[in-house]
Amino acid sequence: MKTADLDPRYNYLFGFHPHGVLVAGGFGNFCTEVSGFSRMFPGLTPYLLMLPFWFRVPFFREYIMGGGLVSSEKASASYLLSRPGGGQVAVIAVGGAPESLDARPGALTLQLLQRKDRESVSWLVPVFSFGENELFDQMENPAGSALRRMQDRLQRMMGVALPLFHARGVFQYSFGLLPYRKPIHTVVGRPIAVAQNPCPSKDDIDALHTLYMEALTQVFEENKKNYGIPEDKHLTFI
Repeated sequence: MKTADLDPRYNYLFGFHPHGVLVAGGFGNFCTEVSGFSRMFPGLTPYLLMLPFWFRVPFFREYIMGGGLVSSEKASASYLLSRPGGGQVAVIAVGGAPESLDARPGALTLQLLQRKDRESVSWLVPVFSFGENELFDQMENPAGSALRRMQDRLQRMMGVALPLFHARGVFQYSFGLLPYRKPIHTVVGRPIAVAQNPCPSKDDIDALHTLYMEALTQVFEENKKNYGIPEDKHLTFI
């Protein structure tokens, strides 16, 4: 679902939330035509950014590159966003690997407070994927638990998180690795213009970060009732 038209003369950075376990909504919406992206946003080509680790895995690397995924290294994102003529969309799951460790049904906590970058882009677009966290359960791993400490240590060493997730099987619904049969509704918010500044100050970055969080909150609050989220539920940023 889109909330505004996007001018194909510009490049855009889509901030995708929440990460979920496998960024399933991000892959379906931005790496395939299942939701009709090219029809909704003519002239734009989306590229989902993925952790560099996965591009070092033989055969899997070819699979994800065939789907149009791009490394989330700064050089790759900068190349996309600086291409002349516009029409490029870099899609990044902002919460990253750490947020995936908290992805479970009902979770509305986003790792965003420290997600700041000095990189200058033309436009920022907040995206919220309702239902992303409903696809899988995880083993209980509260902060401070032995499992969470091990997951955090592996994430720091490898750069990827290893959530112990489960959902349904092929012929039964009680346990397995297939996602639950839950719909995902991805809402693309209104674009935020970013003034081009090669040397932004800390205050400039903080102001833009606050503006982005407000825009993301607006996307969530304006649409949550349409997708079964109670009125008293709100986003939490950490």
